[in-house]
Amino acid sequence: MRTLTLLFSFMMAFPFALSAQSAGELLQKVSVALSEGQDDYAVSLFRQSANAGAEQTEMFYLTQVEKNSAVAPRLANELAAYYKRKRNYDKAYLFYREFLQYHPEDVSALVACAEMEMMRGREKDALKTYEKVLKLDANNLQANIFLGNYFYLQAERDKKKLEDDYKKITSPTRMQYARYRNGLSDVYSNGYSKAKDYLQRVLQLFPSTEAGRTLEKIKKLEAEIK
Repeated sequence: MRTLTLLFSFMMAFPFALSAQSAGELLQKVSVALSEGQDDYAVSLFRQSANAGAEQTEMFYLTQVEKNSAVAPRLANELAAYYKRKRNYDKAYLFYREFLQYHPEDVSALVACAEMEMMRGREKDALKTYEKVLKLDANNLQANIFLGNYFYLQAERDKKKLEDDYKKITSPTRMQYARYRNGLSDVYSNGYSKAKDYLQRVLQLFPSTEAGRTLEKIKKLEAEIK
């Protein structure tokens, strides 16, 4: 009796453990659902399969799914979301790119793809992706935040280098000083000014204290440089 009680307690504590299905079993059901045109059910099963065995599910997608079918991008998106949750940013990026082959102007997927590019250390790629996002949705908060900060930090680096180089000149001539001032003006136009535009949009969309502080710094620099 004690043994039966313990077994019952175990089953109550882990109600799904004994009934859990393997990735292979789930994928068999995915195949059946797809053949019967039950796309929503197939996507649900596919999501469960990824959690049960990501590699097997990925292989199923690559070898068994008809890429011209309507359900293919949905399955690719499930894999992308799974790998993002698992912080496998390389694979998440690949499957977001796969999804975007079908829906190149999907803003949510583009934003997710840009996030993966950032996590993979590909800032310039993320820059281009976020710029594409803003062409489709000028009020996308995440894209405006990224671009505002990107151009501000880039301008800060360029300004510091310009100032450090100028300080190395013991007795600068008028020509050297003029070049220095022109350089600062270029840094403002190509960096701080762009950052200002994006961060102002951020404040229109969301009351960001950090964006407000950065804008105040830019205004002070504008007065000094101009």
